[in-house]
Amino acid sequence: VRGSRVSRQPGGKEIRLVPDREKLGSMGIQPSVVGQQVQTYIQGTRATVLRTDGDEFDVIVRLPREERLGIQQLLDAPIVIPGIGTAMLGDVVSIEETEGPLTIERENQGRVVNVRAFLSGDEDLGGIAREMREKIGGMDVPPEFSIMVKGETEEQEETFKALLIGILLAVVLVFMVMAAQFESFLHPLYIMFSIPLAGIGVIIMLLLTGTTFNIQSFMGCIVLTGIVVNNAIVLVDYINLMRRERGMMVLEAVSVSTRRRLRPILMTSATTILALSPVALGLGEGGDTQAPLARAVIGGLFVSAAISLIIIPVMYNLVEGWRERRALRREDAAE
Repeated sequence: VRGSRVSRQPGGKEIRLVPDREKLGSMGIQPSVVGQQVQTYIQGTRATVLRTDGDEFDVIVRLPREERLGIQQLLDAPIVIPGIGTAMLGDVVSIEETEGPLTIERENQGRVVNVRAFLSGDEDLGGIAREMREKIGGMDVPPEFSIMVKGETEEQEETFKALLIGILLAVVLVFMVMAAQFESFLHPLYIMFSIPLAGIGVIIMLLLTGTTFNIQSFMGCIVLTGIVVNNAIVLVDYINLMRRERGMMVLEAVSVSTRRRLRPILMTSATTILALSPVALGLGEGGDTQAPLARAVIGGLFVSAAISLIIIPVMYNLVEGWRERRALRREDAAE
Protein backbone atom coordinates (compact mmCIF):
# COMPACT_ATOMS: atom_id res chain seq x y z
CA VAL A 1 0.00 0.00 0.00
CA ARG A 2 1.01 3.62 -0.32
CA GLY A 3 -0.02 6.96 1.14
CA SER A 4 -0.92 5.50 4.52
CA ARG A 5 -1.90 8.05 7.14
CA VAL A 6 -3.55 8.18 10.56
CA SER A 7 -6.55 10.43 11.03
CA ARG A 8 -5.62 11.39 14.59
CA GLN A 9 -3.00 14.12 14.49
CA PRO A 10 -0.94 15.51 17.41
CA GLY A 11 -3.18 17.56 19.65
CA GLY A 12 -3.24 21.32 19.80
CA LYS A 13 -2.32 23.30 22.89
CA GLU A 14 -5.24 24.47 24.97
CA ILE A 15 -5.81 26.25 28.28
CA ARG A 16 -8.30 24.78 30.71
CA LEU A 17 -9.96 26.82 33.42
CA VAL A 18 -10.54 24.51 36.40
CA PRO A 19 -13.13 25.95 38.80
CA ASP A 20 -12.49 26.00 42.54
CA ARG A 21 -15.67 24.17 43.54
CA GLU A 22 -15.26 24.72 47.26
CA LYS A 23 -14.90 28.48 46.90
CA LEU A 24 -17.75 28.67 44.40
CA GLY A 25 -19.88 26.55 46.72
CA SER A 26 -19.28 28.89 49.60
CA MET A 27 -20.44 31.76 47.37
CA GLY A 28 -23.53 29.84 46.30
CA ILE A 29 -22.71 29.82 42.60
CA GLN A 30 -22.54 26.89 40.20
CA PRO A 31 -19.44 26.30 37.99
CA SER A 32 -21.75 26.35 34.94
CA VAL A 33 -22.59 30.01 35.67
CA VAL A 34 -18.88 30.85 35.58
CA GLY A 35 -18.52 28.90 32.33
CA GLN A 36 -21.38 30.81 30.72
CA GLN A 37 -19.84 34.16 31.67
CA VAL A 38 -16.42 33.11 30.32
CA GLN A 39 -18.08 32.05 27.10
CA THR A 40 -19.72 35.47 26.85
CA TYR A 41 -16.36 37.19 27.38
CA ILE A 42 -14.52 35.15 24.69
CA GLN A 43 -17.08 34.00 22.09
CA GLY A 44 -19.89 36.38 22.87
CA THR A 45 -23.58 35.91 23.55
CA ARG A 46 -26.48 37.09 21.44
CA ALA A 47 -28.15 39.80 23.47
CA THR A 48 -30.83 40.89 21.03
CA VAL A 49 -31.70 41.24 17.35
CA LEU A 50 -31.46 44.55 15.48
CA ARG A 51 -34.07 45.00 12.78
CA THR A 52 -33.60 47.73 10.20
CA ASP A 53 -34.99 48.13 6.68
CA GLY A 54 -36.29 44.58 6.66
CA ASP A 55 -32.92 43.04 7.67
CA GLU A 56 -32.06 41.36 10.96
CA PHE A 57 -28.69 41.52 12.68
CA ASP A 58 -27.62 39.58 15.77
CA VAL A 59 -26.19 41.78 18.51
CA ILE A 60 -23.28 39.90 20.11
CA VAL A 61 -21.92 41.06 23.48
CA ARG A 62 -18.36 40.18 24.52
CA LEU A 63 -15.18 41.73 25.92
CA PRO A 64 -13.26 44.21 23.77
CA ARG A 65 -10.48 42.67 21.70
CA GLU A 66 -7.64 44.12 23.77
CA GLU A 67 -9.11 42.61 26.97
CA ARG A 68 -9.25 39.05 25.62
CA LEU A 69 -5.91 38.69 23.84
CA GLY A 70 -3.97 37.31 26.81
CA ILE A 71 -4.54 34.92 29.68
CA GLN A 72 -3.91 37.53 32.37
CA GLN A 73 -6.48 39.91 30.87
CA LEU A 74 -9.04 37.13 30.99
CA LEU A 75 -8.23 36.27 34.60
CA ASP A 76 -8.76 39.94 35.53
CA ALA A 77 -12.29 39.85 34.08
CA PRO A 78 -15.06 40.18 36.70
CA ILE A 79 -17.46 37.34 37.46
CA VAL A 80 -20.93 38.38 38.62
CA ILE A 81 -21.98 36.54 41.77
CA PRO A 82 -25.72 36.95 42.43
CA GLY A 83 -26.43 38.41 45.87
CA ILE A 84 -22.76 39.11 46.60
CA GLY A 85 -21.33 41.25 43.83
CA THR A 86 -18.36 40.48 41.65
CA ALA A 87 -15.10 38.59 41.92
CA MET A 88 -12.12 38.31 39.65
CA LEU A 89 -12.12 35.22 37.44
CA GLY A 90 -8.59 34.36 38.61
CA ASP A 91 -9.86 34.10 42.21
CA VAL A 92 -12.30 31.27 41.47
CA VAL A 93 -10.46 29.25 38.77
CA SER A 94 -6.99 27.82 38.16
CA ILE A 95 -5.23 27.41 34.82
CA GLU A 96 -3.93 24.19 33.26
CA GLU A 97 -2.03 24.07 29.98
CA THR A 98 -2.70 20.77 28.19
CA GLU A 99 -3.01 19.30 24.69
CA GLY A 100 -6.37 18.35 23.23
CA PRO A 101 -7.33 16.49 20.04
CA LEU A 102 -7.91 18.65 16.99
CA THR A 103 -10.82 16.45 15.87
CA ILE A 104 -12.77 13.59 17.44
CA GLU A 105 -14.17 11.02 15.00
CA ARG A 106 -17.07 8.81 16.01
CA GLU A 107 -18.88 5.87 14.48
CA ASN A 108 -22.00 4.38 16.08
CA GLN A 109 -21.44 6.60 19.14
CA GLY A 110 -17.93 5.19 19.63
CA ARG A 111 -14.66 7.05 19.18
CA VAL A 112 -12.56 5.81 16.26
CA VAL A 113 -9.17 6.48 14.72
CA ASN A 114 -8.94 5.76 11.00
CA VAL A 115 -5.81 4.44 9.33
CA ARG A 116 -6.21 4.97 5.58
CA ALA A 117 -4.06 3.78 2.70
CA PHE A 118 -4.25 3.32 -1.07
CA LEU A 119 -3.43 0.29 -3.18
CA SER A 120 -0.07 0.45 -4.91
CA GLY A 121 -1.13 -2.07 -7.56
CA ASP A 122 1.46 -4.68 -6.57
CA GLU A 123 -1.11 -6.90 -4.84
CA ASP A 124 -4.87 -7.33 -5.02
CA LEU A 125 -7.23 -5.99 -2.38
CA GLY A 126 -8.24 -9.42 -1.08
CA GLY A 127 -4.62 -10.51 -0.50
CA ILE A 128 -3.80 -7.31 1.36
CA ALA A 129 -6.91 -7.68 3.54
CA ARG A 130 -6.00 -11.28 4.45
CA GLU A 131 -2.44 -10.31 5.37
CA MET A 132 -3.69 -7.38 7.46
CA ARG A 133 -6.12 -9.61 9.36
CA GLU A 134 -3.32 -12.10 10.07
CA LYS A 135 -1.09 -9.38 11.48
CA ILE A 136 -3.94 -7.85 13.47
CA GLY A 137 -4.73 -11.29 14.91
CA GLY A 138 -1.18 -11.47 16.32
CA MET A 139 -1.40 -8.08 18.01
CA ASP A 140 -1.99 -7.61 21.73
CA VAL A 141 -5.13 -5.45 21.61
CA PRO A 142 -6.48 -4.16 24.95
CA PRO A 143 -9.99 -5.45 25.78
CA GLU A 144 -11.57 -1.98 25.53
CA PHE A 145 -10.27 -1.55 21.96
CA SER A 146 -11.14 -3.27 18.69
CA ILE A 147 -9.59 -3.18 15.21
CA MET A 148 -11.76 -3.49 12.09
CA VAL A 149 -10.79 -3.70 8.43
CA LYS A 150 -13.28 -1.57 6.54
CA GLY A 151 -13.54 0.62 3.46
CA GLU A 152 -13.33 -1.02 0.04
CA THR A 153 -12.54 -4.39 1.63
CA GLU A 154 -15.84 -4.41 3.51
CA GLU A 155 -17.75 -3.31 0.41
CA GLN A 156 -16.08 -6.01 -1.69
CA GLU A 157 -16.99 -8.74 0.79
CA GLU A 158 -20.62 -7.59 0.91
CA THR A 159 -20.74 -7.47 -2.89
CA PHE A 160 -19.32 -10.99 -3.15
CA LYS A 161 -22.01 -12.26 -0.78
CA ALA A 162 -24.71 -10.63 -2.90
CA LEU A 163 -23.19 -12.03 -6.11
CA LEU A 164 -23.00 -15.50 -4.58
CA ILE A 165 -26.73 -15.34 -3.88
CA GLY A 166 -27.19 -14.14 -7.46
CA ILE A 167 -25.33 -17.07 -9.00
CA LEU A 168 -27.24 -19.57 -6.85
CA LEU A 169 -30.51 -17.96 -7.89
CA ALA A 170 -29.43 -18.10 -11.54
CA VAL A 171 -28.71 -21.84 -11.25
CA VAL A 172 -32.12 -22.48 -9.67
CA LEU A 173 -33.96 -20.47 -12.32
CA VAL A 174 -32.11 -22.18 -15.19
CA PHE A 175 -32.92 -25.59 -13.73
CA MET A 176 -36.60 -24.70 -13.28
CA VAL A 177 -36.90 -23.53 -16.89
CA MET A 178 -35.24 -26.65 -18.28
CA ALA A 179 -37.28 -28.94 -16.03
CA ALA A 180 -40.44 -27.37 -17.44
CA GLN A 181 -39.24 -27.66 -21.04
CA PHE A 182 -37.95 -31.25 -20.81
CA GLU A 183 -40.80 -32.30 -18.48
CA SER A 184 -38.21 -34.17 -16.46
CA PHE A 185 -36.00 -33.51 -13.45
CA LEU A 186 -33.30 -35.93 -14.58
CA HIS A 187 -32.40 -34.58 -18.02
CA PRO A 188 -31.73 -31.03 -16.73
CA LEU A 189 -29.26 -32.53 -14.27
CA TYR A 190 -27.07 -33.74 -17.14
CA ILE A 191 -27.05 -30.19 -18.49
CA MET A 192 -26.48 -28.53 -15.12
CA PHE A 193 -23.39 -30.69 -14.64
CA SER A 194 -21.65 -28.47 -17.18
CA ILE A 195 -21.90 -25.40 -14.93
CA PRO A 196 -19.44 -26.39 -12.13
CA LEU A 197 -17.04 -27.95 -14.66
CA ALA A 198 -17.03 -24.71 -16.63
CA GLY A 199 -15.45 -23.15 -13.54
CA ILE A 200 -12.28 -25.06 -14.44
CA GLY A 201 -12.00 -22.98 -17.59
CA VAL A 202 -12.59 -19.78 -15.64
CA ILE A 203 -9.78 -20.56 -13.19
CA ILE A 204 -7.36 -21.55 -15.96
CA MET A 205 -8.12 -18.40 -18.00
CA LEU A 206 -7.72 -16.10 -15.00
CA LEU A 207 -4.40 -17.74 -14.09
CA LEU A 208 -3.06 -17.56 -17.65
CA THR A 209 -3.97 -13.89 -18.02
CA GLY A 210 -2.90 -12.91 -14.49
CA THR A 211 -6.39 -11.65 -13.70
CA THR A 212 -7.65 -11.53 -10.12
CA PHE A 213 -11.00 -12.96 -9.14
CA ASN A 214 -12.80 -9.68 -8.63
CA ILE A 215 -16.35 -8.37 -8.92
CA GLN A 216 -16.21 -8.24 -12.73
CA SER A 217 -15.00 -11.83 -13.08
CA PHE A 218 -17.66 -12.90 -10.56
CA MET A 219 -20.29 -11.24 -12.74
CA GLY A 220 -18.80 -13.13 -15.68
CA CYS A 221 -19.48 -16.39 -13.82
CA ILE A 222 -23.13 -15.39 -13.41
CA VAL A 223 -23.38 -14.64 -17.14
CA LEU A 224 -21.63 -17.95 -17.83
CA THR A 225 -24.36 -19.81 -15.92
CA GLY A 226 -26.86 -19.00 -18.63
CA ILE A 227 -24.46 -19.44 -21.57
CA VAL A 228 -22.72 -22.76 -20.90
CA VAL A 229 -26.00 -24.69 -20.74
CA ASN A 230 -26.88 -23.76 -24.33
CA ASN A 231 -24.59 -26.34 -25.94
CA ALA A 232 -25.69 -29.04 -23.54
CA ILE A 233 -29.36 -28.23 -24.19
CA VAL A 234 -28.83 -28.59 -27.94
CA LEU A 235 -27.14 -31.96 -27.48
CA VAL A 236 -29.50 -33.49 -24.92
CA ASP A 237 -32.58 -32.30 -26.80
CA TYR A 238 -31.30 -33.89 -30.03
CA ILE A 239 -30.53 -37.18 -28.24
CA ASN A 240 -34.09 -37.26 -26.90
CA LEU A 241 -35.37 -36.52 -30.41
CA MET A 242 -33.45 -39.46 -31.87
CA ARG A 243 -34.78 -41.80 -29.20
CA ARG A 244 -38.35 -40.55 -29.36
CA GLU A 245 -38.90 -40.16 -33.11
CA ARG A 246 -36.31 -42.51 -34.60
CA GLY A 247 -36.62 -45.20 -31.96
CA MET A 248 -32.86 -45.46 -31.47
CA MET A 249 -31.27 -47.13 -28.50
CA VAL A 250 -29.43 -44.91 -26.02
CA LEU A 251 -25.88 -45.65 -27.21
CA GLU A 252 -26.79 -45.21 -30.87
CA ALA A 253 -28.72 -41.99 -30.19
CA VAL A 254 -25.81 -40.54 -28.20
CA SER A 255 -23.28 -41.46 -30.90
CA VAL A 256 -25.33 -40.06 -33.76
CA SER A 257 -26.36 -36.88 -31.90
CA THR A 258 -22.81 -36.08 -30.82
CA ARG A 259 -21.53 -36.29 -34.41
CA ARG A 260 -24.39 -34.24 -35.83
CA ARG A 261 -24.33 -31.55 -33.14
CA LEU A 262 -20.54 -31.15 -33.25
CA ARG A 263 -20.57 -28.39 -35.85
CA PRO A 264 -23.41 -26.27 -34.30
CA ILE A 265 -21.82 -26.47 -30.86
CA LEU A 266 -18.39 -25.45 -32.16
CA MET A 267 -19.90 -22.64 -34.24
CA THR A 268 -21.90 -21.12 -31.37
CA SER A 269 -18.96 -21.36 -28.98
CA ALA A 270 -16.51 -19.90 -31.50
CA THR A 271 -18.72 -16.94 -32.41
CA THR A 272 -19.26 -16.04 -28.76
CA ILE A 273 -15.57 -16.36 -27.94
CA LEU A 274 -14.54 -14.27 -30.93
CA ALA A 275 -17.12 -11.61 -30.11
CA LEU A 276 -15.78 -11.29 -26.56
CA SER A 277 -12.10 -11.36 -27.53
CA PRO A 278 -11.75 -7.55 -28.04
CA VAL A 279 -13.24 -6.96 -24.60
CA ALA A 280 -10.98 -9.62 -23.06
CA LEU A 281 -7.90 -7.91 -24.50
CA GLY A 282 -8.77 -4.76 -22.54
CA LEU A 283 -8.14 -2.41 -25.45
CA GLY A 284 -8.95 1.26 -25.20
CA GLU A 285 -9.50 3.56 -22.27
CA GLY A 286 -11.17 1.76 -19.36
CA GLY A 287 -10.88 -1.60 -21.14
CA ASP A 288 -9.16 -3.23 -18.17
CA THR A 289 -12.31 -2.72 -16.11
CA GLN A 290 -14.51 -5.02 -18.23
CA ALA A 291 -11.76 -7.42 -19.33
CA PRO A 292 -12.10 -9.82 -16.33
CA LEU A 293 -15.79 -10.41 -17.16
CA ALA A 294 -15.02 -11.34 -20.78
CA ARG A 295 -12.05 -13.52 -19.80
CA ALA A 296 -14.14 -15.49 -17.33
CA VAL A 297 -16.84 -16.09 -19.94
CA ILE A 298 -14.34 -17.11 -22.63
CA GLY A 299 -12.51 -19.55 -20.35
CA GLY A 300 -15.69 -21.18 -19.11
CA LEU A 301 -17.24 -21.33 -22.57
CA PHE A 302 -14.13 -22.90 -24.10
CA VAL A 303 -14.12 -25.72 -21.56
CA SER A 304 -17.90 -26.13 -21.66
CA ALA A 305 -17.71 -26.97 -25.38
CA ALA A 306 -15.47 -29.94 -24.56
CA ILE A 307 -17.73 -30.88 -21.65
CA SER A 308 -20.81 -30.81 -23.88
CA LEU A 309 -19.18 -33.10 -26.44
CA ILE A 310 -17.44 -35.54 -24.10
CA ILE A 311 -18.59 -35.60 -20.47
CA ILE A 312 -22.31 -35.05 -20.94
CA PRO A 313 -22.70 -37.81 -23.61
CA VAL A 314 -20.82 -40.21 -21.33
CA MET A 315 -23.02 -39.35 -18.35
CA TYR A 316 -26.18 -39.57 -20.44
CA ASN A 317 -25.19 -42.96 -21.80
CA LEU A 318 -24.30 -44.34 -18.36
CA VAL A 319 -27.52 -43.29 -16.64
CA GLU A 320 -30.01 -43.66 -19.48
CA GLY A 321 -28.33 -46.84 -20.73
CA TRP A 322 -28.71 -48.36 -17.27
CA ARG A 323 -32.38 -47.34 -17.16
CA GLU A 324 -32.90 -48.78 -20.64
CA ARG A 325 -31.33 -52.12 -19.74
CA ARG A 326 -33.40 -52.32 -16.57
CA ALA A 327 -36.58 -51.64 -18.54
CA LEU A 328 -35.67 -54.39 -21.05
CA ARG A 329 -35.07 -56.89 -18.26
CA ARG A 330 -38.47 -56.08 -16.78
CA GLU A 331 -40.12 -56.63 -20.15
CA ASP A 332 -38.36 -59.97 -20.58
CA ALA A 333 -39.38 -61.02 -17.09
CA ALA A 334 -42.99 -60.04 -17.81
CA GLU A 335 -43.06 -62.15 -20.97
